[in-house]
Amino acid sequence: MRTNDITIQATEHQSAHEAIQHLDVSGDDQAVLVGDKYLTTKQAEVDRLAAAGIEFAHLVDHHGKIMTIPVNDR
Repeated sequence: MRTNDITIQATEHQSAHEAIQHLDVSGDDQAVLVGDKYLTTKQAEVDRLAAAGIEFAHLVDHHGKIMTIPVNDR
């Protein structure tokens, strides 16, 4: 199995809920789950994750429920 390593600029949070809330008070564009880390970051960083083939998920609030949208899921 191949391992991809990439460094991104992001803010780590304790929970998905905290990450999504942080979007309202920060300049970050996206909340994502990478491995077991809840992060907020700019869209350009998310694009770099996707292009590098890193498995992650977008975090979204859907009518009060936090949902994940997988990217590069194998």
